[in-house]
Amino acid sequence: MVSAARKAIESQYQDTCDIVEYKSYTKANKSTAKEEVTVLQNQPCKLSYSTLKSNTETISAEMVSQIVKLFIAPEIIVKPGSKLIVLHQSRTLEFKNSGKPGVFSSHQEIILELFDGWA
Repeated sequence: MVSAARKAIESQYQDTCDIVEYKSYTKANKSTAKEEVTVLQNQPCKLSYSTLKSNTETISAEMVSQIVKLFIAPEIIVKPGSKLIVLHQSRTLEFKNSGKPGVFSSHQEIILELFDGWA
């Protein structure tokens, strides 16, 4: 039953993503630096968007926020703070994960934020 559910969910994956981590390394002069390291490429996934309206209104406008969620295979490890480069409908989008994923037997769901640089 789990494999049928997983197959059904993965049949909706129309996007792909690369997962990039910011790792430390030691230079030849023994100093340390950081570099981007791609740990996974072209992983099938799906982006999902939802919009939330706040219950409070400001004088000028109602507060609206967008939630971006990534659906991906449950065995994939996405470390906190990783950059996810998603190819979605012929557009390349950069996000970072913003917390622990919801992991299920058939998939995992990761809430994303726009990537604005390494912390």
